[in-house]
Amino acid sequence: MRQRHIAAMQDLTTGSITRHLLTTTSYMLVMMVFQTLYFLIDLYWVGRLGTAAVAGVGIAGNLSFIVLAISQMLGVGTTTVVAHACGRKNRDDAKHLFNQSQGLAVVTGLVFVAVAMTGRTGYSRSLSADGETMTLANQYLLWFIPAMALQFPFGAMSAALRGTGNFRPSMIVASATVIINMVLAPFLIFGWGTGRAFGVAGAAMSTLISVVIGTVWLAAYFLPKEAFLHFSFKHWWPELAQWKRILAIGLPAGFEFAMMALYQFLVYTVARPFGAGAQAGFGIGMRVIQAGFMPVVALGFSVSPVAGQNFGARLGDRVRATFKDGAAMAVGYQIFFIIICQIAPVAMVRVFSKDPAVLAVGEEYLRVISWSFVASGLIFVASSMFQAMGNTVPSLIASGTRMVVLAVPVMLLARLSSFRLDWVWYLSLTTSYFQLGLALLLLRREFVRRLDFGVPAPSISIQAPVAETVS
Repeated sequence: MRQRHIAAMQDLTTGSITRHLLTTTSYMLVMMVFQTLYFLIDLYWVGRLGTAAVAGVGIAGNLSFIVLAISQMLGVGTTTVVAHACGRKNRDDAKHLFNQSQGLAVVTGLVFVAVAMTGRTGYSRSLSADGETMTLANQYLLWFIPAMALQFPFGAMSAALRGTGNFRPSMIVASATVIINMVLAPFLIFGWGTGRAFGVAGAAMSTLISVVIGTVWLAAYFLPKEAFLHFSFKHWWPELAQWKRILAIGLPAGFEFAMMALYQFLVYTVARPFGAGAQAGFGIGMRVIQAGFMPVVALGFSVSPVAGQNFGARLGDRVRATFKDGAAMAVGYQIFFIIICQIAPVAMVRVFSKDPAVLAVGEEYLRVISWSFVASGLIFVASSMFQAMGNTVPSLIASGTRMVVLAVPVMLLARLSSFRLDWVWYLSLTTSYFQLGLALLLLRREFVRRLDFGVPAPSISIQAPVAETVS
């Protein structure tokens, strides 16, 4: 007898908020551990190809922040509207919005492939410190771009599941496909057993293969008619009102991630005169931070649906409690991560490169930037609360203001003959706390404006499938 797990809804409007956060965060964390292992192991193998290869993949990987921005745009909007529908106990609206998000994700992926493939050579040339780095970045992007495009439908499916409080399917699929990626990477990069070494392109090929498998696999969860959310292709046809409903929430959040891509673009640009070693050191430092931020990012992904379902159910006190619990958890972990970065920054960078220039830049970057981690953790939680309440514009205002305050001085200082890269790190540190203060002020205003519901929404019972195993 074949076993099949039915994707289900988890009611997050009752019970312990802390328990809900810990449970959902644990699912997300497992998935993100595997994803981060992929990034780090991929970087480890590429590091064996030389400094130019590390810099080239880092430059190509910067484009992934654009993908994250677009995925965030789709994912945040999808999670929020589905969570609100679940909080209202309106399954039909949740199902319809899920299918609309899939149509939007497919269109977005097709447009992305067309634009990125057209501009990949110019992009690689504009950021690379030398010709070899440019060539390697271009080779990597040829295979990495299609893989990134598939992240849109995959991300929209995962986001819809998060909105229902069901994190398990995404965790299983993402974790398994990362294992596939990690196994394939050295065979394709170095030609183990085949004699055909693809170099940096092999790393991207393994990513593409694993993402294809993962997308097909996750889609299978939405095929059964008895699933809480299931595919109904007639509902994929664009309904501009529903797309607007999703994008109104998601666009500001997407622009926030675009700010991260802009930050990396800025740093890679001002680091060009310092050579590929400096670019590689920054790239490795960023990957280390991405790895260390896993628990906080997982927490952020969990805060949004928990607070979102309670917002949809008009339970203001539980929305506020979600922020308090999430903030305490974020600060506690970030303090631990600061200590690690202060004690062993060189050891973490040396895993990926032994080039003295790379080590020097990576160590300095981690030592300085780590002092911003508490601010970054609280910003993640605050951003998730804006998402949960369906208004992400305040979060965009905070991050956009910070980007202006950071970018203008950096561009001016970079013109000086005495310019040093660590000036950028100190400016980043200072402006992170500026962003935090602004974000908390705006969040307090949103709480006052949006959480005075008066009379709670009536409880409506619906027939929703629970998580079960059927033969």
